[in-house]
Amino acid sequence: MKAEIIAIGSELLTPDRMDTNSLYLTEKLNSIGIDLNSKSVVGDDESSLEQMLRHALNRVDLVIATGGLGPTEDDITKKVFARVFKMPLVLEEQILRKIEERFRSRGLTMTSNNARQALVPSGAQVLENEAGTAPGFWLQMENQHALLLPGPPHEMQAMFERQCFDRLKSMSKGVRICKRIFKLTGMTESACDARIAPIYTLYKNPVTTILASPGEIEIHLKATANDESEANSLLDELGEKIEMELGDNIFARRGESLEQVVGMYLTMRQATVSVAESCTGGLVAERLTRVSGSSAYFLSGAVCYSNEAKTELADVPPLLIQMNGAVSREVAVGLAEGIRKRSQTTYGIGVTGIAGPTGGTPEKPVGLVHLALSSELQVDHREVRLPGDRRRIRWWASQIALDMLRRRLL
Repeated sequence: MKAEIIAIGSELLTPDRMDTNSLYLTEKLNSIGIDLNSKSVVGDDESSLEQMLRHALNRVDLVIATGGLGPTEDDITKKVFARVFKMPLVLEEQILRKIEERFRSRGLTMTSNNARQALVPSGAQVLENEAGTAPGFWLQMENQHALLLPGPPHEMQAMFERQCFDRLKSMSKGVRICKRIFKLTGMTESACDARIAPIYTLYKNPVTTILASPGEIEIHLKATANDESEANSLLDELGEKIEMELGDNIFARRGESLEQVVGMYLTMRQATVSVAESCTGGLVAERLTRVSGSSAYFLSGAVCYSNEAKTELADVPPLLIQMNGAVSREVAVGLAEGIRKRSQTTYGIGVTGIAGPTGGTPEKPVGLVHLALSSELQVDHREVRLPGDRRRIRWWASQIALDMLRRRLL
């Protein structure tokens, strides 16, 4: 069974609002074997919505619309769907009374335009809205279905869970879609694809998608089968081959974050860590402490932005900074060693660099970052030159710092 989602509302075409409903719906639909053909966002324009809907009905069995069910003039969803499905709108007195009672129970007077929410496409199933005033609707025309759901996420999710999910599950004929997400770091997207394309291109099921972000690559596998066990077996077969090829560049097999994986290894090793950061401004510490239970292994973090702070908080000798500069191998190592000894942790991480957009020189350009990882027996250092803006450079540096620790813990 194929589906499309249409998110309706001119506000979704501005930078102020984002369509999050489709993310929730996609996950729910995939879990019961309904594959998504496309997602669309359309403004409050009748002709645009009608054109989009008619095209969708030429491609799929199910169209889910979110938004545009309110009482105002720009709420056009019912009107357009009723026209396309040839179901004239009629006033439903019972719905109108419920809306009036909802206003009355809150000490409010219902304005006349709220009566529009009691207009129902003739022959449609009404979906009760327990969290708001606008009901939803299930429309059917021969073998094609449309769900009209409210825009507010808490209303939409409650309505879908209680009144749509089980019915759609029975319609999906037992097909199941299962996913697996591998995350890796330490290589580029092109290098990753060059190594695994000869493997995954031999498979039409599962389907493989590669996504890149700063310091991280995701490999998404999606398998379709008659039951969950069969789908997972398909994922296992391809997944094992990808794992063999990429080795310890893979840090997660179920979509975990790098900080979660590092925390797991620290816990397993009964090890602790402290950090001294300059250009990342505490981002490494913030990521480590996102994980519940991190107090068992993360003991302290210092943001050593000034040269004086590097000496005061991490015991980096002033002469070392004067001789090598704040952004140098020597200072990164000094930060890592100093914070480890001060905090008496198993590991210490030091980060210093130039995040930009100002502060770079020909010798030390924006994006230059030195990272160090210290333990009692060994000190590792990496010098990297990272592309992008300030936010991107800082995130990428934090990713490298955490991955250095992960690889040491392996």
